[in-house]
Amino acid sequence: MNVEETIDLLKQIANPVYLAGMKRFGIDDQTALGIPTPEVRKLAKVIKKDHALALALWDSNIHEARILATMIDDPKLVTPQQIDKWVADFNSWDICDQACGNLFDRTPYAMEKALQYSTAEEEFVKRAGFVLMAEYAVHDKKAADENFLALLPIIEREAWDERNFVKKAVNWALRQIGKRNETLKAAAIETADKILLQNTKSAKWIATDALRELKSR
Repeated sequence: MNVEETIDLLKQIANPVYLAGMKRFGIDDQTALGIPTPEVRKLAKVIKKDHALALALWDSNIHEARILATMIDDPKLVTPQQIDKWVADFNSWDICDQACGNLFDRTPYAMEKALQYSTAEEEFVKRAGFVLMAEYAVHDKKAADENFLALLPIIEREAWDERNFVKKAVNWALRQIGKRNETLKAAAIETADKILLQNTKSAKWIATDALRELKSR
């Protein structure tokens, strides 16, 4: 299947009603067709892995084509340069999260990029850093605790950022690390207590929300 055929298939399942509602969820709809993500995922299962097609779909700049690209790309063929290029193109939280959770966190560069992006000025690039941490915590069942303990000071350091899509990702990373096991749960709670002492609006929300979930488990 080539890129033109794939985009035609996407257009066939586009839903004008869904498109009209995308902005309510904070999604940039300027290049969108209006397709729910589960429908895109059904198409991805038909296509299976196709690195070349993924690259072409991304370059189309169509919102759902880019989400599909994150689902069909082969993480074994993804380079650090590709990750940087795609992340620089992020203009919506859902594309950021799909790319990190479907693809980037399965590459050998996941934590390297998480650290790199955690200090970025751009909102969605910085979000990518912390979404990578969260998704890595969910998906890599064999990763050592030390990998995640090293991330907690970074989460603490960046809890000041008031931007909505950043602070939510910082919170997400903290919660997912704490949910891995009892050792990391204790360390995450300790980190949340430290964040609370920062006494900023963002830090208070990040810490309070994380503590509520972690202490209820």
